[in-house]
Amino acid sequence: MIFKNSTYDKLKYIALVALPAIATLYLTLSNIWGLPYGTEIAATITAVDTLLGALLGISSQKYKEEQNGSKKL
Repeated sequence: MIFKNSTYDKLKYIALVALPAIATLYLTLSNIWGLPYGTEIAATITAVDTLLGALLGISSQKYKEEQNGSKKL
């Protein structure tokens, strides 16, 4: 799976910035305001973020392999 540059950049931003920030925000607010399932929701967001990071890593590695393979020809 290789993403287009713009898709990769957007997903990378989501994985590195948006999802961790959302998980932290909800966990913090749930402790302050007594919102339900704070730990469960934050853990779910983190699990999705981990999966997204793994997919991005695979995509990046495949892209690098393609670039190195095309240079050898």
